[in-house]
Amino acid sequence: MTIRVLTLCTALTCIPLTAAAEIAFPATLAGHALIPAATFIAPPADAPKDAALSGKFTGAGRAMEAGTMPGDTGANHGKRPTGLSMPFEGQPLQGLSGFAMNLAEDGSTFVLTDNGFGAKGNSPDALLFFHRMTPDFAAGTVEVKETVFLRDPDFKVPFRIAYEGTDSRYLTGADFDPESIQFLNGELWIGEEFGPYILRVALDGKVLDVYPTMDGETQLKSPEAPGISATSVAGKDWTVQRSGGYEGMALQPGSNLLWPMLEKPLLGEDGQPAGTALRVRAFDPAKGEWTGAEFKFALAEGATAIGDFNFIDETRALVIERDNGEGAASLKCAGDPAPDCFPMPAMLKRVVLIDTAQIDAEGFVKRLGHIDLMNIADPEAKARLETVGSEAGKFTLPFVTIEDVMKVDDIHIMVAVDNNLPYSSGRALDKAADNEFVLLSVPELLAAK
Repeated sequence: MTIRVLTLCTALTCIPLTAAAEIAFPATLAGHALIPAATFIAPPADAPKDAALSGKFTGAGRAMEAGTMPGDTGANHGKRPTGLSMPFEGQPLQGLSGFAMNLAEDGSTFVLTDNGFGAKGNSPDALLFFHRMTPDFAAGTVEVKETVFLRDPDFKVPFRIAYEGTDSRYLTGADFDPESIQFLNGELWIGEEFGPYILRVALDGKVLDVYPTMDGETQLKSPEAPGISATSVAGKDWTVQRSGGYEGMALQPGSNLLWPMLEKPLLGEDGQPAGTALRVRAFDPAKGEWTGAEFKFALAEGATAIGDFNFIDETRALVIERDNGEGAASLKCAGDPAPDCFPMPAMLKRVVLIDTAQIDAEGFVKRLGHIDLMNIADPEAKARLETVGSEAGKFTLPFVTIEDVMKVDDIHIMVAVDNNLPYSSGRALDKAADNEFVLLSVPELLAAK
């Protein structure tokens, strides 16, 4: 595959960079706020009745009585009960999967909720929506100022949606998996994983356009894209890995280009991952076209995916990288999974600072350093939740998915968690994770060049 170097400004040139050990900058907890895990919202009045009870298809069959299917952490994490059961009455306000860099007119933050219950097949009754939220770190709460549901009244979606025959045509987690969001010129742009696609959306939730991912004349598809079947061939009919679409999509100040980043490496012709690099490609929202410019992001050893991606100035940006672990390493299971231990604890959860003005000869973006989300100082005891197995004076984010990051000012960044309701339980062994917002003081990271 030919790697094209960024061309959006004269600073983005292909120059060899000297390899050096990456700097780990300190981070201090400056604020902690949360939305309780068991927070639900009513669907719109004109939504199908089916949406009033969500999560009906998360088990082996259909469940029509609320609270009859206990949630657990899944096989990789010991199937520990999380204390919540599906189906849910209403829609869970969970799975926070992206911050928009630009604030709303009232100063609130656009926050995206993902596809529902983690898969296309189990989320046909999970509505898709975004919010305007304002965390109050002094009080430890988060104000949800508005929730807007996505809908397709003008038939812009190029395939049959789950609620195709309805008048309202609300979108669900069987249609898209929205994972990243940006606000530009009074409209929202959403990056999603199933296509992968980029969605242009009005502030009232109406879909205005849907853009497929193009590599020249070739459309890049995932195994969950329309038209892909059981007989389709990996590496030929689809090259984007399952759950490997656009997890992060940054909006670049100045150029106003969108830079969606694939969560996982593309597949080669043999159907296996072609290396470990994540591709980041430029999309021009003003023209509705892919520019052809791109770079690559190298995951650190031990990282398996990214969680979010947002610029802090015209060239530097924050990227969350993570492993698939959950829980404190001090409680790692010594043998078989058990209720009192974590079989796959969290080991690598970072926010990395990159500089897109520095691209090496192979197309890799420069990593300027990172903070360790498993080693955050908390000298003023600002943490509002106890973490089982934690050290005194240390705050951690021991979750599988941490999927929101943005710059707040020259000293602070804000990070939030995708709690995968009701499947994740990182702070406790047996309690569903809350939606946490974390304010971090990281002046050295933000000043790095």
